[in-house]
Amino acid sequence: MTTTPDYIVVGGGSGACAVAGRLTEDPDLHVTVLESGGKGDSWVVNTPAGVVAMLPTKLNNWAFETVPQPGLNGRRGYQPRGKMLGGSSGINAMVYIRGHRQDYDQWAALGNTGWSFDEVLPYFKKSENNETHGGHYHGQSGPLHVSELRSDNPYQKIYLEAARQAGFNINTDFNGEEQEGVGIYQVTQHNGERWTAARGYLHPHMGKRNNLQVETGCHVTRILFEGKRAIGVEYRQAGQVKTLKAGKEVLLAAGAFQTPQLLMLSGVGDGKALQALGIPVVHDLPGVGQNLQDHPDFVFKYRAKSLDLLGVSAGGSLRMVKEFRRYQSQRRGLLTSNGAEGGGFLKTDPSLTAPDIQLHFVLAMLDDHARKLHLGHGYSCHMCLLRPKSVGEVTLASKDAMAAPLINPRFLEHPDDIENMVKGFKLTRKLMDAPALVAARTSDFQTANVHTDDEIRAVLRQTSDTVYHPIGTCKMGVDAMAVVDPQLKVHGMTGLRVVDASIMPTLIGGNTNAPTMMIGEKAADMIRAGL
Repeated sequence: MTTTPDYIVVGGGSGACAVAGRLTEDPDLHVTVLESGGKGDSWVVNTPAGVVAMLPTKLNNWAFETVPQPGLNGRRGYQPRGKMLGGSSGINAMVYIRGHRQDYDQWAALGNTGWSFDEVLPYFKKSENNETHGGHYHGQSGPLHVSELRSDNPYQKIYLEAARQAGFNINTDFNGEEQEGVGIYQVTQHNGERWTAARGYLHPHMGKRNNLQVETGCHVTRILFEGKRAIGVEYRQAGQVKTLKAGKEVLLAAGAFQTPQLLMLSGVGDGKALQALGIPVVHDLPGVGQNLQDHPDFVFKYRAKSLDLLGVSAGGSLRMVKEFRRYQSQRRGLLTSNGAEGGGFLKTDPSLTAPDIQLHFVLAMLDDHARKLHLGHGYSCHMCLLRPKSVGEVTLASKDAMAAPLINPRFLEHPDDIENMVKGFKLTRKLMDAPALVAARTSDFQTANVHTDDEIRAVLRQTSDTVYHPIGTCKMGVDAMAVVDPQLKVHGMTGLRVVDASIMPTLIGGNTNAPTMMIGEKAADMIRAGL
C-alpha cells in the first residue's frame, strides 16, 4: 500500500461496503477496506441456493458458537457470520426488511438525535433500487437491488391461502405504510442472482476508483493509538504482520461480535476485565461488548412429498438437474429461491403497537441451521421473537487476536421471553394448521405431540436458536453504557467510529441487513459533512 488513506474501514460487511462506496464517490477522499475473507464474488455466493453450502459450513463463514445457554437447556447456539466482501449479506436469506417505524423513533427518544424513522427513511431509499415499489417509502435508483422472487414456486400460493384461511391479513409490502400481515418477501437479488452489499457498493468500483483500495485476507488484530486518538491498525496478511496509518479516521465495521472484540483487544473496554487479561487499558469504556441482543427463533418442521420443496431424494436430484439448466438459461426456478420465501409480522396481543413475532416460511425441512440433513422433502416455518428482553454480552476468551470471542446472547433467560414465545408458537401453529398447509404435508416432524404450555416451553428450550440478527454491542447513545455517540464516534476517543449493526441501541423488528446498509449510508453523509 503506497498512500496513507484518509479512512481505514475495518471489515467488508454491509455497513463497511456502504460507507466505503459512498465516501469514495468524492475523488478527494481515499479509503482502504481491510477484509479477513475473500472477494465474495464466486458462483456459490451469487447463486441464491448456494447458501446451503455456506450456512452450515466454514465456507465464507466464521461459523461462531455461543457459550452454553442456560435458557436453551445448556446447548451452545450457532452463530454463522459472513467472511468475505459483503459480509453476512453473502450468506443470508436475502430478505429485504427495514424494521418498524417505532424502532427508530425509540432510538431517537433515547437521545440519538437524527435517527428517528423519518430521518433514516431517506437513507433506506438512497440505498434501494426496488424493481416493484416506489413512492414515499421506496427508492428505485440505489446500488442495492431489491426484487420479487423468481422461483415461481407453487408453495407461495399455498402459504398465502393458509394465511387467508387462518384469518391473517395479506401484506404485499412489509416496508410500506404497515408492517403487520402475512406475505411473500422481497429479496436482495437482481435477475435471479444474489445482490450483496459488496456487489452494490464495492465490486463495481474496485480497480476503477483510484481512491478506493480493497485488501482481502487481512485480519486486523489491533487499533493503533496515540493517546486517545486512533491513528491506524495492525493486521495480518499472508503470514505477515503489517501496519497501516489513517490520515483522518479508523472506521470499525467488523460486526456485532468482532467490532467489540477488536476494541477490547486494543485496550478500549471495561478496564478491570482488560487488566485481568493483561491488556493495557487505553480507555475505560464499560459498555463495549455489552447490550448484545438477538432474535430467538423456533422452527416448525413438516415432511411433504412435493419436489417443489428442496430435499434429499432420487426424484429431487433429477429435478435439480432440470433446475440447474433452467437457472443457466433463464435465471428462474428453485436455484433463485432464498429458501425463506414466505414472511409474516404478527402480534401476539392485539393491543401491541407493533408486531412482536416474525415468520420465515422455508421451502425445505431445515434442521439445526441445515447442519442435520434428513431424507425426503418438506417445509419449515421460523417463528422469532422480535423484541426479546434477554440481553447478553460479547467478551474476550483471551488476548489472542486470532481467537474467537465469547458470545453470550442469554437466549430465553428473561422469563417474559419464553412466555411470549409460547404465544408466538400458538399463533404460528394456527397458520401451519390451516387446511391449505395441512393438505400439503405428510407429517409434523417435531411438534405433533406438543399441546400444553409446558410441552411448548420444553420444545422451545430444546431447539430454539438464533435467526442471525445480533446487534447492540457498541450501542449508540448518551448514557454511561453507550459506546458511540449519535455521530457514531467512540466516546472519549478521536479518529474512531463504528459503522455496523453493533451501534443499534435496541433490536429492530425485522432482519438487520438493510438497516446496517442504512447505517453505512448515514455514516458517510455525516463524515462528509464534517460531523
